[in-house]
Amino acid sequence: MEAKLFCWPESSPVIAGMLRALLLTSLLSWADGHEGQVMLPEEKTKIRDQIVEMFDHAYGSYMKYAYPADELMPLSCKGRVRGLEPNRGDIDDSLGKFSLTLIDTLDTLVVLNKLEEFEAAVRRTVRDVRLDNDVVVSVFETNIRVLGGLLGAHVMADMLRQQGEWMQWYTDELLHMAKELGHRLLPAFNTTSGLPYPRVNLRYGVLNPLSRTGTESDTCTACAGTMILEFAALSRLSGESVFEEHARKALDVLWEKRQRGSDLVGTVINIHNGDWVRRDSGVGAGIDSYYEYLMKAYILLGDNVYLERFNTHYSAIMKYISQPPLLLNVHMHNPTVSVRSWMDSLLAFFPGLQVLRGDLKPAIETHEMLYQVTKQHKFLPEAFTTEFRVHWGQHPLRPEFAESTYYLYKATGDPYYLRVGQSIVEKLNAHARVPCGFAAVQDVRTGTHEDRMDSFFLAEMFKYLYLLFSERNQLHFDIDDYIFTTEAHLLPVSLSTSQPRCQSNDTVRLDQFTYSCPSTQTLFPNNPSFAKTIRDSYKYLTGVGRAFHASPVRCVCLLPCPNGCSRCGRWCIHFFWSSCSRVYMVKLVAEVTQNSAEEEVVPLIVQLISPPFLGRTVLTAGPAKFGMDLTKQEHGVKGSIVKSSPYTACGHIENAEELGGHIALALRGDCMFAAKARRLQEAGAIGVIFIDNREGSNSAETPLFQMVGDGGSTADIAIPLVFLFSQEGALLTSALEDHQNVDVLMLPNEKRLGKMLFGCDNDFLQFLVLENVTLTMILKLNLKEGIVVEKGLTPTHKPHNLFIDKDLNNRGRPV
Repeated sequence: MEAKLFCWPESSPVIAGMLRALLLTSLLSWADGHEGQVMLPEEKTKIRDQIVEMFDHAYGSYMKYAYPADELMPLSCKGRVRGLEPNRGDIDDSLGKFSLTLIDTLDTLVVLNKLEEFEAAVRRTVRDVRLDNDVVVSVFETNIRVLGGLLGAHVMADMLRQQGEWMQWYTDELLHMAKELGHRLLPAFNTTSGLPYPRVNLRYGVLNPLSRTGTESDTCTACAGTMILEFAALSRLSGESVFEEHARKALDVLWEKRQRGSDLVGTVINIHNGDWVRRDSGVGAGIDSYYEYLMKAYILLGDNVYLERFNTHYSAIMKYISQPPLLLNVHMHNPTVSVRSWMDSLLAFFPGLQVLRGDLKPAIETHEMLYQVTKQHKFLPEAFTTEFRVHWGQHPLRPEFAESTYYLYKATGDPYYLRVGQSIVEKLNAHARVPCGFAAVQDVRTGTHEDRMDSFFLAEMFKYLYLLFSERNQLHFDIDDYIFTTEAHLLPVSLSTSQPRCQSNDTVRLDQFTYSCPSTQTLFPNNPSFAKTIRDSYKYLTGVGRAFHASPVRCVCLLPCPNGCSRCGRWCIHFFWSSCSRVYMVKLVAEVTQNSAEEEVVPLIVQLISPPFLGRTVLTAGPAKFGMDLTKQEHGVKGSIVKSSPYTACGHIENAEELGGHIALALRGDCMFAAKARRLQEAGAIGVIFIDNREGSNSAETPLFQMVGDGGSTADIAIPLVFLFSQEGALLTSALEDHQNVDVLMLPNEKRLGKMLFGCDNDFLQFLVLENVTLTMILKLNLKEGIVVEKGLTPTHKPHNLFIDKDLNNRGRPV
């Protein structure tokens, strides 16, 4: 089969049909030498039918149990109505009481050839949905999900009407609704900079006494920079230029505020003065769709300015952020230094964007890395480390990995990516399907579910999976005439106002990132199996499928102590006598593991010291990489515990007066640890104990980890922070429910009260029992005669001798 080329215009804008030449044609033939079993048409049909059945289950459950609510709660089998369910913080800002899931799903119905249901769903939307609700919503989420959903559905409805069989009654009702919503979002742009407020009240706008918003000063880069597709489409479909003008101005500001030395942008920006609030730069959460919309604005609107800006940013990304196959955040002012050792799952869209860019090699590399992570954890964790361990275990059924899989298959024709898509389908059915829909995974390590099914699951996931297994002639329209928004809504490239001048180019450009007219000679030099060669380099990246080897034995010399054997985490500790040196040895033998380079985590504890506990209840806790260093505190931090309200501490702290001078309890999830800590510190808390939101997690089965910041500076956070797993946290919250006041100590394990420490030299064994934060009992035993030769109280201090923190042969108990 003749290789086809992506073709970008040299200087002119894009028109309808350009995307056909750009994106969805094969770059080369994989008839010979490709990796992966060829998928027969019958098997593709079977999988496609399975995807339709899954969609019917999800959409049908929403319509049966949730509509007209915004979203389905698949475990409760009911709708999520804002104000009636517990506040989840910022995540609820996407809910506007406008039947979000219905609107977000409309054009998916057309893609899946469910035209009768589409017509019925449009009638419901026109009849039932109101957009003037007194609700504060996210400008970003409402734009991409609701405005984009209305526009995509209008485009589909208009197409079907012109075809003459369906939607003959339709007279642009969805476009009128989109225009109404656009006007309701416009007040968010009333800032001195032109960058929009992050939230707006659908009825009262911003800064109105009744709006309950307008006090914010910051927004994320993606939030401000992901408006141009929907707003420009609305302008060009409605004839009102004001929408495109505002969206373009916001992009102009972000471009002007880039760091000129690195050509990178930060993650959070002040909407009034344009100063960067968070200067970490990457391609994941907070920035992702800003880059996506620069490229797609060029495709949709045909303005070279967008392409030039994208190319400038892309060159900087490939220079500083891309460390194949990794994509690591850096500081925009010092881009040679990575600011964190983990990646978030939202960057999974980037290989698809690189396909649009014509840069397939890094796209294949990063996609393969992501695929290996899904093999290890079933789904992409919300964040994972550079060693591919779980950093945040949630998986809210995000579609970005499926999106990139679709793009890579369309660009290469390699059946390998069909097999990847098949694995996504199988895992969703096996691990996310529940009787009332599909439930988000609360933690990929345990497989526990969360009672949420976000609208993007129906808007994006099923669309990309269905298209992956479909042929052109099986669709009701030519998919190449449309471009996907970041929410996978379909906008026609015919909105472009200019004709492109583009000719196929088989020559190699000196600057491969100036324009993209790539040829197989540059993408796959003299090697039709080049993509397979790239993938093979990352086949065992995470250790899945590779032989495991035990870590080497390590020995530690300790002072004489009784024989015994104990377990500490994943280590077996064996004590044995060395006659030559008259010391006992401790041999730590690692269990079989694929990660021998685990990060060292110093355990902390939360000790309950008020009656009736009196120090006997000790909970193992994980530390933070920011805030007060408890290992350097002589006596730890003591205080009474108080639950934060809201419990997640992701919104305004409602019980600040009660929290003042106390240690706050806060539930993990919905926002960053650093954001929670800042709010609680500002509320007057003297420390924070975070509790895992993954039901059943515990320190005995799950390795401790260090909480990390948000990528920016955390020097302002001065209070101590610890983390309890779910089971340990339940003990603490139960104690608070049963007793009016619970005092705790946050401190290192070796300094806990009532803890026996012992050391020995030749004939004497010395015990130190920490009685309280100021006094220590000392016992000195004569080992030969078995008598106490010294006993007394002394001010607590850190022992200078080597002490062993173990209870051997029933010793180590408080004396």
